[in-house]
Amino acid sequence: MKAFGLINIILLLVGAAIMALGLNIGLGGIQTLGWQLPRDFITVTDPTTFAVQDSHIRFIGGVWFTVGAVFAAGSVMLNRFRPTLVILCAMVAIGGVFRLSGIGIDVVTDSNILPSFLLEILGFPLLALWLFNSRQTA
Repeated sequence: MKAFGLINIILLLVGAAIMALGLNIGLGGIQTLGWQLPRDFITVTDPTTFAVQDSHIRFIGGVWFTVGAVFAAGSVMLNRFRPTLVILCAMVAIGGVFRLSGIGIDVVTDSNILPSFLLEILGFPLLALWLFNSRQTA
């Protein structure tokens, strides 16, 4: 399979995965729809504040869903979306770096987070480089 065909498949898979994560949070809020974690990991002690923060999280889930939709659209319109996809890859990588601002490195290196973290800080920059270089072969 040519690299151009493979990159389209990768973009579609990345887009679908991001869209699923966005739906999980966008429709499920802080407690999520339970597609990654059990839903009972949080106890609400202040319903008003929780509702406000939950609304913000649902918004972020919708933004994340849209990021995935752009990756999916880029899989079929690569030449048009290439610069945007490179920027989105950088955005994801920067988001991964922001994980390091948490309480401790032990959270980032936990087996539940480490695969995502590595994809964010290594996989997405490599995808951006592939996208950037693929413009010369397209």
